[in-house]
Amino acid sequence: MAVSKLLSALLLLSLLVLAHLAQAIQTASSSNSPSPPAGNLGSPGSKIDCGSACVARCRRSKRPRLCQRSCHSCCSRCDCVPPGTSGNYDACPCYASIITRGNKRKCP
Repeated sequence: MAVSKLLSALLLLSLLVLAHLAQAIQTASSSNSPSPPAGNLGSPGSKIDCGSACVARCRRSKRPRLCQRSCHSCCSRCDCVPPGTSGNYDACPCYASIITRGNKRKCP
């Protein structure tokens, strides 16, 4: 009888700890997500149009299809694309932090 009460109390306690942990993880993940620059979004809750942003980013590339493919991959992860055709990585730190296996920047 005492053992079953003890097990019930431990089960209840572990469920409370798991619920608290899940809430803490959810709060941390929502506060750590990269915030895209205001110029690339219509409103804070909407996603940018990666297709047109990457076309603009890659318009002077020697290999536009390759550039747009990698740009779209980075844009879908970060939900932002730096302005201009090259550089300006400080406008989108997430975009700049994605690297290949060879430690080169993946995003154009």
